[in-house]
Amino acid sequence: MSKPPRFDLLIVLLFTVIALASNSVTATPITQQFKEAPQFYNSPDCAVLVDEDESDGEASILCSDQAVHVAMTLDTAYIRGSMAAILSVLQHSSCPQNIAFHFVASATANATFLLATISSSFPYLNFRVYPFDDSSVSRLISTSIRSALDCPLNYARSYLANLLPPCVRRVVYLDSDLVLVDDIAKLAATPLGDDPVLAAPEHCNANFTTYFTPTFWSNPSLSLTFANRKPCYFNTGVMVIDLDRWREGDYTTKIEEWMELQKRIRIYELGSLPPFLLVFAGNIVPVDHRWNQHGLGGDNFRGLCRDLHPGPVSLLHWSGKGKPWARLDANRPCPLDALWAPYDLLETPFALDS
Repeated sequence: MSKPPRFDLLIVLLFTVIALASNSVTATPITQQFKEAPQFYNSPDCAVLVDEDESDGEASILCSDQAVHVAMTLDTAYIRGSMAAILSVLQHSSCPQNIAFHFVASATANATFLLATISSSFPYLNFRVYPFDDSSVSRLISTSIRSALDCPLNYARSYLANLLPPCVRRVVYLDSDLVLVDDIAKLAATPLGDDPVLAAPEHCNANFTTYFTPTFWSNPSLSLTFANRKPCYFNTGVMVIDLDRWREGDYTTKIEEWMELQKRIRIYELGSLPPFLLVFAGNIVPVDHRWNQHGLGGDNFRGLCRDLHPGPVSLLHWSGKGKPWARLDANRPCPLDALWAPYDLLETPFALDS
């Protein structure tokens, strides 16, 4: 069902007002043109979430407990990856019309371009865009080993419970540099039990100590953070989050407290990941590794090509410095970039056939 035009106009106006208030509007030329994706329909056994005759049917989907809610960030730098990710989610879903997308974009972004791009390529998508005030987190960000990690929007995943309406109780968060090759409903249905706030693939063979500085580990009051926990690394680019529990536990504040400490005492080197580990590592529901075959972007420093981890694959994630679209454009792709190319909607030789 297409979105009421007046809502798009309202969102564009809201973005513009916030951007002007922050006095940081930039006029970035936009040249990317994307194809329209095929329309995907529910299989016969999918639940009927809305009456097609209801004028507020889309709003019902965006608040329905039966819908699969997906949260992503949007920006002009990564929009090509976002478009491929959206297409992959829809293409492999058995109930694509029951998916609600919740996009978070910087309030200073080119809202007109982002909205027009999503709407034109996915005219039947159930989605809403939420403006994110960069200043709400920029004061807390410390420099990291890679400048891309310092973008305020990279921290928006910590604010989903505040940005999304209270009716959205559970969400699957996805980064923009990935594609799914399985039904996202399987991931969204991950049981969280009675207490955990989130679920994600864990990697307990990773050297967990390397994610924090010697200053952290040498301070007993800090290193005891993980006492009585078995902390394991998990990638925050793919998470199933219980937003009700997040709100009840005020976990955004807990993450911000660690970021405030980092400003005073450098306890980690990476961007938004370590605060998540400090708050949640050892207290999450582990998900099968097939749902985040991460690291395909290669080594953060040398841009090396990576192979898949052993085992089945449901989601491929180009986390790391190298992005498949950039390597394809430069005619220097890694072998696995060929798995991303079929989802590329940009008008290039690598895009989908019309």
